[in-house]
Amino acid sequence: MIIQKTYTATDVHVAGQAYRIVKDGPFVHYQSIQELNEQFSLAYQEEIKLLLNEPRGFAGLMGCLIVPPFKSDADAAVIFFDHYGTVPMQYGGIVAVITALLECGQLKARPSNVYRIETINGVVSVTAAIKDGEVKSVKLKSGPCQVVQVNAPVSYFDLNTEVSLVQADHIYAIFDKAELPFEIEMENLPVINQWGQKTIEALEGKYAFSRVILLDHSQKSEGKIKTVTFRPDRYIVRSPGFGTLAACSSYLLRNGDISAGSPIENESLFKGKLRAEYSAQIETSYEFSFSARGFITGMQTYVLDPTDPLFAGFLLK
Repeated sequence: MIIQKTYTATDVHVAGQAYRIVKDGPFVHYQSIQELNEQFSLAYQEEIKLLLNEPRGFAGLMGCLIVPPFKSDADAAVIFFDHYGTVPMQYGGIVAVITALLECGQLKARPSNVYRIETINGVVSVTAAIKDGEVKSVKLKSGPCQVVQVNAPVSYFDLNTEVSLVQADHIYAIFDKAELPFEIEMENLPVINQWGQKTIEALEGKYAFSRVILLDHSQKSEGKIKTVTFRPDRYIVRSPGFGTLAACSSYLLRNGDISAGSPIENESLFKGKLRAEYSAQIETSYEFSFSARGFITGMQTYVLDPTDPLFAGFLLK
């Protein structure tokens, strides 16, 4: 084996969503996190493929590049990326980064439990509860979420239903599961997947959306919902999703299905759970506080062998 390059990474999952946290990479000149973000896709093109693509990664893996902060009031700065380049601020990624920095000793625990992470969307403040060296929970706030449209008609072959659109970290198209004859359970994955394919085809070209949610709110009186979320490329999101939870909570609040004082727990198809509480309402927008925990799943060294015929990796979806 010929080793041309090596990279170390820490893997963390948050409610089922996996993040690969990288602290080393090519030396490039930048003077702000915005400038690094602009250069990232080109400067780190090889690293994106090496670290996120199969056989070392998989289609649902997210990347986090940690660098020293640019702002004096921040503890670290982070760029989030997927297989195609940089992506906007990831709430789960913040939880993963704080967990890795504290549990691996790169960030010293402080009595206030408050830490600040710089992103391209600004500095995010989080509260991390630590016990016996473990991060037991991380709390952070969402940005504003707004219901854009409700009960818009959707027709496609034998599909006749309605969709509601919510602007959170993405534009979410929410569908009510009450109309469907199956439950959001793993054994129903094939039929759920078929529903998702058909629904995305029905929406394309008619409504602007970035994610599709199938929402089961039959237990909303108990503060519980279940969801499955699809990306536009038909890939099912692994976790309950911070954005999914905020979008569904906004939708339910807007419809009067839940009260502002009631916490909501979202369970995914894969039994991952996230919790949110109403934080504030600013005009027609809602804000929420999230509580989650990250778990370190591995620390690895990855190598680039230039003789490897699959050095650029591949993706199966």
